[in-house]
Amino acid sequence: MEKFSYETNGYNRSEVNQFISDVIKETEVILSRVKTQNIQIQELKKELNHYKNMKSTIDDAIIKSTSTGEEIRRIAREESDIIIDNARHNASRIVNEALLKAEKINQQRDLLEKNMKIFKRKLKLIMEQQMAVVEEIEILELEE
Repeated sequence: MEKFSYETNGYNRSEVNQFISDVIKETEVILSRVKTQNIQIQELKKELNHYKNMKSTIDDAIIKSTSTGEEIRRIAREESDIIIDNARHNASRIVNEALLKAEKINQQRDLLEKNMKIFKRKLKLIMEQQMAVVEEIEILELEE
């Protein structure tokens, strides 16, 4: 606290007036600084709200992207299950068709073997008949 000098009617007026003037100036500077700081505080609050809104939007986007990712994985699993089921079904069908073809080929082979035996028997019979004819011709030639 500042001390003033005394005069006849009290404190020195010029010192008091100077002190009051200095206090007013300091008060005005402080008020100006407070006003500027209040403006800055308001701007910072707006900026903070803006960032809070951005964070909320980002959080929502992350939640949505997470659920979307999970949905995509679920759909991919379902599609892969369908593809695998179709592949198993097609594999079973292909194996069954191959077994049927193999059975048909075996039947054809059996038929061919049977026909070949018949053909050999007939050929052998024809050759025996031809040999008999040749022998008869030889006998006739010898008799002549």
